[in-house]
Amino acid sequence: MLLFEDPATTSKIPALDRPAFVKIAAAAHPGDTLTVSELFRLCRDLVDIHSVRNWCQARGVVLRVLSGPLSNFHDLAANDATTALIINVITAVGQFQRDLQNELTAEGIAAAEAEGRYRGRPPALTGAQLEEVRSAFTDQGTSIAALARAHGVSRAAVRTALAELLSNQGAPSCRSA
Repeated sequence: MLLFEDPATTSKIPALDRPAFVKIAAAAHPGDTLTVSELFRLCRDLVDIHSVRNWCQARGVVLRVLSGPLSNFHDLAANDATTALIINVITAVGQFQRDLQNELTAEGIAAAEAEGRYRGRPPALTGAQLEEVRSAFTDQGTSIAALARAHGVSRAAVRTALAELLSNQGAPSCRSA
C-alpha cells in the first residue's frame, strides 16, 4: 500500500493536475485501488469528479471513498448504469450545495462591503486626526507613544497611520516622549 498526501490543495487546480495525483498516476496499475477520505476533498466540482472517474476507468483502477454519501460503493469507477446514475445524482446535489454556498458567500461579502464592514477593521485614525498625527510626528518629532496617548489609540494604530512615513525613513525611529 502506498500513501500519497496532498495537504496544500486548492480548488483552482483540478485533481488530475495536482502534484500528489501525478505521483499516483505514475504508481497506479490495473487492479489497484485509489482510496480517498472524502470525494469532495479530492475533487472540487462535478467536472473534476468525472475526470477522476474516467481516469480510473481507463486504467482499470478501483475508486473507493471512505466517508460521505458515496462511501458505500465498492468501486465508484465501475462502468455500470446504476453506479453512473447514482454518482451523477449525488455529485450534482453536492455541486449544487457548493454553488449555493458560493452564492451566499458572495452576497454576504457584497452586503458587508456596502456597509463598509468588509476587509478588516476601519482605521483608528482618519481625516483630521490622521493629518494631525502625521504632522506632529514629522514636524515636531512627537513620539509614537505620545501620539497614541494623546489620541487615545494604540501605538500600532499610530504606526499604521504613519506607515508610509516610517517606510520612507527605513527602520522606525526611537524618539522619547
